[in-house]
Amino acid sequence: MVNLSKEIEIIETKKVPAGTTLLFAFPDVGLVGVIAASHLVDELGLTEVAHLDSNLLPPLIILHEGLPHSSIRIFAGQDTLLAVSEVPIPTDMIYPIMDALINWGKSKDVKMMISLSGMPIQDRQDVTELKSFAAASTAEALKTAQEKGLEILTDGYMVGPQAVVLQRAAQARSPAITLLAQCFYNYPDPEAAAEVLKELAKITGLKVNVAKLLEKGEEIRLRARDVMKRTQEEMSKMKKGQEYDIPMYVS
Repeated sequence: MVNLSKEIEIIETKKVPAGTTLLFAFPDVGLVGVIAASHLVDELGLTEVAHLDSNLLPPLIILHEGLPHSSIRIFAGQDTLLAVSEVPIPTDMIYPIMDALINWGKSKDVKMMISLSGMPIQDRQDVTELKSFAAASTAEALKTAQEKGLEILTDGYMVGPQAVVLQRAAQARSPAITLLAQCFYNYPDPEAAAEVLKELAKITGLKVNVAKLLEKGEEIRLRARDVMKRTQEEMSKMKKGQEYDIPMYVS
């Protein structure tokens, strides 16, 4: 069996702080994590310190102000590391990419890993007050979430990069939390991104003004349409719709 993680390299371009909180934000339902991450970078002035490189990924770069960037980058600042992808990760590459990022985070002695994502709900257009939920890798991390006032997602399915983070963290008995805001399934949802950032502040104290995010809601939805379309294609491959289902828990 080929170890795909050896084909993935994380290249550090600036000094990376140790002992921080590592956030993950990848294209998923409602693009909640990516929209939240973009707002974090802008509002907190986070700086790019590393990026992921692999010839297993499509030959794609992101142009910002005329200069090339990796599609998967890591930012730092405010005692935080933020790993974000601007394009959906191919389904067959989710495990090796997340394993590489998680192992890199461990090498930086991160104190906790937190995934920012969404949870699709039926008739989202009729919901004005969105709820947020948390899931955790260990009983201790779950207790932390509860003590911070987060509502726990007690039952359900989780599909995608955030599922890998929780799975790997649980296996290693390391603390990880996934934050999920109710959202649209296949429509960019800045309001849900704002909710997940409010929950993030409860855990990390990383307070961000979400007023600008809400004001630019329509602009964000228009800019994110193409990414949402490509993300929907990958979500279909990974059976993302299963998150609507209610599991039968075998005790």
